[in-house]
Amino acid sequence: MSPKQKSSVSSISSCHWPIEQLPGLSQHEQSQLQNCGITTTGALVKQGKTPADRLALANKLQIHLQYVNKWVALADLARIPSVGTQYCGLLLHAGIGSVAQLAATPTHRLHQQLLRFVVATMQRRDLCPSIEQIQQWNQQARTIEERR
Repeated sequence: MSPKQKSSVSSISSCHWPIEQLPGLSQHEQSQLQNCGITTTGALVKQGKTPADRLALANKLQIHLQYVNKWVALADLARIPSVGTQYCGLLLHAGIGSVAQLAATPTHRLHQQLLRFVVATMQRRDLCPSIEQIQQWNQQARTIEERR
């Protein structure tokens, strides 16, 4: 890796998106989270750090724990700049549930998982992210994980 590439990789930081941009949240769920002071994906990850934190949030919102777990997983994946809120749902549905798991998954295996999922659900290979895009996700995930 060239010095220029190293500096661009090391300058990567987590992204935080408005909670409204997280996929799969209804207006009501967005309002509930905002009423709890959660207005960004970063705040959701912070407040849902441990299983006990997620259970407390689910109880506070009076919803099933599985929803909070899903939202926290989506928000965690959205921290990766090149994934964001656009691809976090695709990764979650393809079996990747965290930045750490993404960082640990070999690029070619993840590409195969995503390709299988995209073809099975949409019957179109062309909608699958490229191997280069997945490599970028993996590199950024590793960089973010190293900073934890």
